[in-house]
Amino acid sequence: MTFRPLPAALPLSVMTLSAVLLCGAAQAAVVGTNTPAQAISAARIEALPAKDRDAWRAYLARSDQQERADRAALAAELKPGQPTPPPPEEGPGGPRAMPLDRDAAWYATPEARHVADVIVSFQTPAGGWSKNQPRTGAPRQPGQPYAPDNVSKYLAAGDFDTPRDPHWNYVGTLDNDATITELRFLARVAGQAPGKEGDAWRASFLRGARYLLAAQFPNGGWPQVWPLEGGYHDAITYNDNAVTEAASLLTDVSKGQGDYAFAPADLRKHAGAAAERAVACVLATQVAVDGKRTIWAQQHDALTLKPVAGRNFEPAELSTEESADLLVYLMSLPDPSPTLVKAVHAGADYLAAHALHDQAWTGGKDTEGGRRLTPKPGAGPLWARYYAAATGQPVFGDRDKTIHDDVNELTLERRNGYAWFNTSPKKALDAYAVWKKAHPPAG
Repeated sequence: MTFRPLPAALPLSVMTLSAVLLCGAAQAAVVGTNTPAQAISAARIEALPAKDRDAWRAYLARSDQQERADRAALAAELKPGQPTPPPPEEGPGGPRAMPLDRDAAWYATPEARHVADVIVSFQTPAGGWSKNQPRTGAPRQPGQPYAPDNVSKYLAAGDFDTPRDPHWNYVGTLDNDATITELRFLARVAGQAPGKEGDAWRASFLRGARYLLAAQFPNGGWPQVWPLEGGYHDAITYNDNAVTEAASLLTDVSKGQGDYAFAPADLRKHAGAAAERAVACVLATQVAVDGKRTIWAQQHDALTLKPVAGRNFEPAELSTEESADLLVYLMSLPDPSPTLVKAVHAGADYLAAHALHDQAWTGGKDTEGGRRLTPKPGAGPLWARYYAAATGQPVFGDRDKTIHDDVNELTLERRNGYAWFNTSPKKALDAYAVWKKAHPPAG
């Protein structure tokens, strides 16, 4: 089926897609081809306005220097001729592996302390962590890679996800809740060990907090991977709440309360300033179409601030799930500026106007024919993951980099293997209904 643009006076929120189905599946089309995100490079930096170049030159040099130091530190752990230990096993990471919702006493248990010790052992010299590691196994051995094998099994020639170096991939990342989860877990364990026994965990936390400061772009965003790895990993990353989770943690550090009371004054000061720059970046990257603010992409080019593609099937278009999370974050901030208030109203209006009704995302991986979008009177609201900025219509990507206007036309593997629809905007709109009473639209 094709989602045709609706008249401007008739928002999608009051229009069922049943009528749109009249266009027929035969008119489904490939509407574009995904192009790769550009890495941050010296050449691109030299094309920036003169006033911006020095900060970006220093940033890129810091990244290059840190990568060399990280690699050298790992190599120095091995004696001449000693074989490199195998990488750690890949497994569930994030809060599933490092729970952040236990009662305070649990973080003083041997179980929690073991996890904290493993976390410390896998911290990179830069101060970050890789992703997809459970942290419940053995501590890292000397010379053992910091990261598991995160290389996709679907790689083909020209794939956007092809690592620059398959043996140095996602070494220090905010992807999949990495680094932020490790830091929050360490703070909880250290909070239950105020004496000398907690010093190693506090020291690791402080290195990690400074890692976030070093990795932050001059414009306030954060890349997915740092030191920089190239491609879409160099983009300002909103998926997995990378920017907002980093900013939230640094805000907690800046307050110096509770489990973060051990943070020194200079770190608190820098952390607060970094969180403010992150908010400025979020506001600067909100996409405007014909002068009207809409929502955000899941990643934005660090130098141009424009939406960029992620993996082959993730188009450089507006992303509702990430935007919903960004709106919730912005609404949580005290004393919002007039610019922030306008941004929230515009983002909420966009999400409300682009809700899909009378459609259901049905089936499953084991269902004959796989997942499909089908008519279902009364269903919804539902939102597509991506909307084309130019048309306001849902779009969907496949592994061959084609962009489609009909999710049912994707290959079975991609249709089943990605969250093409979500309901996250509903929680944002529910929060907005309360928030706007205290911050009504101007005029």
